[in-house]
Amino acid sequence: MQSDQYSYLPILMQLILAVGFVVGTIIVSGKLGPKRTSEIKDKNFECGIESVGNARIPFSVKYFLVAILFVLFDVEVIFLYPWAVNFKELGIEGMLKMIIFMSLLLVGFFYIIKKKALEWE
Repeated sequence: MQSDQYSYLPILMQLILAVGFVVGTIIVSGKLGPKRTSEIKDKNFECGIESVGNARIPFSVKYFLVAILFVLFDVEVIFLYPWAVNFKELGIEGMLKMIIFMSLLLVGFFYIIKKKALEWE
């Protein structure tokens, strides 16, 4: 092995140790844990209330659309932090790139408002 490959050895050792600890903990807890089963223990239980009906109620697509849009715009905001930290070093070029980025973000935001994607019925 070359000398630069030896620098990855601690990372490999830490990965093996972490995976070994997780696998070992799961195996040991499975062997040492109690194995008492009964009809009452195997019943579905939620918040102290007996389950009634089917748990697979269909959700509106709007729910998932709003969730995806939230994640999308939340991730976009994350890109503002490195820009704000390096604002002085980036100069005018960085400012122009951020103006383009924010304008594209606003175009997308106005588009979803126009399509009424955020309105609940």
